[in-house]
Parts: sequence; C-alpha cells; structure tokens
Amino acid sequence: MELQINGQAVQVEADPAMPLLWVLRDLLNMTGTKFGCGVAACGACTVRVDGQAVRSCVVPVSTLAGKTIQTIEALGTPAKPHALQQAWIAEQVPQCGYCQSGMLMAAAALLERKPRPTDADIDEAMTNICRCGTYQRVRLAIKRAAGLGPGRPVKKRA
Repeated sequence: MELQINGQAVQVEADPAMPLLWVLRDLLNMTGTKFGCGVAACGACTVRVDGQAVRSCVVPVSTLAGKTIQTIEALGTPAKPHALQQAWIAEQVPQCGYCQSGMLMAAAALLERKPRPTDADIDEAMTNICRCGTYQRVRLAIKRAAGLGPGRPVKKRA
C-alpha cells in the first residue's frame, strides 16, 4: 500500500490492521514517534493525519490511503526549526523528553487550526500526558510560538 508521509509517497507491506505507529517505527525506522501506552491515552505517539492530531497507536494503516501523514521528523529541521521547536527550547519545556514529539505534533495541529489559541483552546487540545509535569511550560511555549507573549526570558549561557 502507498502512504503519503512527510511529503513523500512511501510503499509499505503491512497487515491492514497494523497500527500506524508500528508501520512508522518498525517498517520505516522512523523512531521519532514514541510508543507510550498503546491505548491512545498518553499521546506520546501523536502524529498529524490531514492536519489533525491523531494517536498513531490505534489507527490501522488501512484507513490512511489518500491521507497525508506528518511525523515529528518533518516538523522542522536543525537548520530551520519550526516555531514550536524554537519555543520549546526557549521555554525549556523538555525534561525527560519522551513525550515531547507527541506534544509538539498536537501543538502544531492546534496552531494550524487556531493560530491564536486561548488558554481554554490549549487545555482542550493538549491532552497528552507528561510524567514530568511540564504542562505550564508547554502552555508558555505554545503562546510564544503563536506570538501571544514572550513567555519567560531566555537565560543566556555564559
């Protein structure tokens, strides 16, 4: 079957019931999308399908024909990071970092849908679980990326 992943047509041979997460990680070696719970509760596996944040651990690959899939690998580049990636760094969001690719993908879907989100919009969209509890920093980073405030001052390293 052919999938559209990060702007490329990709051929995969997979059981139609195989979750997208395992197609990405096991068949395509795209390990930026993380396995967390396997039941769509935590959001570590979040990717975008046709612009919408989805939990890839429960999406059968057979449902994705003709749809565009974006993973964390295509959100930005080291030379040109996405505004959210820049804000994540500026706000020092990651601690352990495990959930962050899913958080970033959910935040990207939010900002595409609502470029100037309110706190309520952020609360509604960001249902990913972070064991380190970085939720306030996530909120600040989303607002920074949306141009809704500078967030906390960035500390310069000596």
